[in-house]
Amino acid sequence: MSEAEDRDQAAAIWLLETLGIPEKLLKQLKANQGMEWKGDRLRLALFGAQPAGIEPVWRELDILYEDDFCLVVHKPAGMNIHPDGRKGEVEPTLDHAVAAHYQMQGEDVAVRHIHRLDQYTSGPVLYAKNDFAQLKLDEDMRHKRIARSYAAFVQGKVSSGLKVIDLPIGKDRHHKQRRRVSPTGQQAVTHVRVGEVYRNSSLVHLELETGRTHQIRVHLSHMGHPLLGDALYGGSTAWIARQALHGERLAFTHPFTGERIEIADPWPTDLQRLYEKLSSVK
Repeated sequence: MSEAEDRDQAAAIWLLETLGIPEKLLKQLKANQGMEWKGDRLRLALFGAQPAGIEPVWRELDILYEDDFCLVVHKPAGMNIHPDGRKGEVEPTLDHAVAAHYQMQGEDVAVRHIHRLDQYTSGPVLYAKNDFAQLKLDEDMRHKRIARSYAAFVQGKVSSGLKVIDLPIGKDRHHKQRRRVSPTGQQAVTHVRVGEVYRNSSLVHLELETGRTHQIRVHLSHMGHPLLGDALYGGSTAWIARQALHGERLAFTHPFTGERIEIADPWPTDLQRLYEKLSSVK
């Protein structure tokens, strides 16, 4: 083996074992001449220009965190994260707005969200800004290393004894949009902590161990505590017009530095008002 080959092999081992570059990305870099030696320094093409993949549409965004690898942005209630393919859909999504944000900063970055929120759930959404970050964060999602915490206002007085809801979730054959607890569904685990109990409702804080479609909504409705405002799952709309669910915290390991990043997203105005109303009728 030549000296150059020895150097390349040593560099590959360092990149895989120390820097933690995914093997798939290392193969891509090698295949696309993305690894280049300049004297004794190795240059990696980790930030190559890429098309956004979606049309930029300007909307004011609340940026909660951003660097060269990651973006965390607040998603308001009522906005989809990405187009759902419905005919005639015209409302811009969070992905459209993120594409415009990148464009305004002069960044040629593909728009890649790592997780999703329902249309009428507010909270933080994590984006990867390059292939390295996406591969690392996708892997962390698969291994449940990205923590998501929610606040929800639900009907009824939730018992402090309710700690974990471990019930499988599947599609509802009788309603295209709904999901339901089903023995043949996918495993779904939601951790529950009761915050405050009011006259006929409760504030609960939730941690997702899995990320099934409508998981929190289905689990709480099944337990007899549908979200306020969630008409699809039996929640009353007398107090609020949308499901009273907000992602209040997101925690992830930075794909490059390894630092644990925790992002808090304050309650939006409608939930603050709901809290004040419910607190006044304890």
